[in-house]
Amino acid sequence: MAPPGAAPGPGGVVAAPRRAHGVGTAIALGVLGVLVLVAIAVIGLQVGLRAVPAAAVLAFIPLALVMLAIKWVDRWEPEPWQALAVAFGWGASVSVLVALVLNTGAMLALVASGSSMLQADILGAAVVAPVVEEGIKALGVLIIFLVWRRSFDGPVDGLVYAATVAAGFAFVENILYFGSTVAATQGVPGGGAAVVTIFLMRGIMSPFAHVLFTACVGLALGIAAERTSRWAWVGALPVGLLLATVLHGLWNGSAMMGDGTGFITMYVVFQVPLFLGTVGLVVWLRRREARVVRERLGEYAATWWYAPAEVTMLASLGERRRAQAWAAGRGGPEGKAAMAHFQKVSTRLAYLRHRAQTDRADLRAAQDENAALGELVVARQRLQRALSV
Repeated sequence: MAPPGAAPGPGGVVAAPRRAHGVGTAIALGVLGVLVLVAIAVIGLQVGLRAVPAAAVLAFIPLALVMLAIKWVDRWEPEPWQALAVAFGWGASVSVLVALVLNTGAMLALVASGSSMLQADILGAAVVAPVVEEGIKALGVLIIFLVWRRSFDGPVDGLVYAATVAAGFAFVENILYFGSTVAATQGVPGGGAAVVTIFLMRGIMSPFAHVLFTACVGLALGIAAERTSRWAWVGALPVGLLLATVLHGLWNGSAMMGDGTGFITMYVVFQVPLFLGTVGLVVWLRRREARVVRERLGEYAATWWYAPAEVTMLASLGERRRAQAWAAGRGGPEGKAAMAHFQKVSTRLAYLRHRAQTDRADLRAAQDENAALGELVVARQRLQRALSV
């Protein structure tokens, strides 16, 4: 990668290459969109189509909560929307359909082999489902990692993609559980209480359960993304997948224990500390990202690409918000948009530099940095015009 002081091209502006969305990505999104509808239709046939609308509304509530949390995590360098859409689509379609087929097939095989229905239920929930579901979700995260490798910079990115896959899976799975309960209690006295109970358990008490499981895979691949070897993921993926499967199995197994006291105990002793620990990890990773931005943009400031005050602003989310508010006061909506764009380009430049400094640059790294510097010049000019109005 070129040094931070690399000069822009003719006219002071480096031409940034136009980034097409890609025919392959468009086709993938189209196919996944159709498969999402197929997955919901299959569930509708299982629980009754009349129960699906109410179940979908209930399932949307924890989905919104999870997606807001993902957006909060992904504030420093937002991932490409195409990659996030593919991640969500994979979780909500391929993962669900494969899980439905393999989980059901395994249950039938267990019963056919002589297991009682109770034994099949326990083995299916505690062993088969965790292996199948975490395996197919992990495959989705791996596909994102391989296809969008240049946007997959570290543990935060891995966590964001894994959480998005898990969010899609949990959304459709919740439609199944909520729909089954709605269909089973229609016209039954006190049936509404059962719906409220299942919603509280899945939508309020544990909306992040699938996210926490699959996050193990995302974090493992994120750590691998920071290694110099392009094949580090081969060793990291099995470790993350094993941990995700074990956590999922413990969670499902506790729900099958006795009168529900095992689930409550597991929730208080295990799930809550795990969630709080993950929140702490995310906070630490966000501070780590702030340090990366401050250090790498500081290198550019040494060669006059940035003023020291700009680096200070760009290395703090709070200062970024205040800068956008100030720009809005000076230049209206365009001023705020221009400041946000300047911040986004600067963050991307910092991570390109960080990739080079950690010996992960490829043959296109110099071209990427040159293009990013050109985008920075254009973004700064746009901001200056907006503030001078």
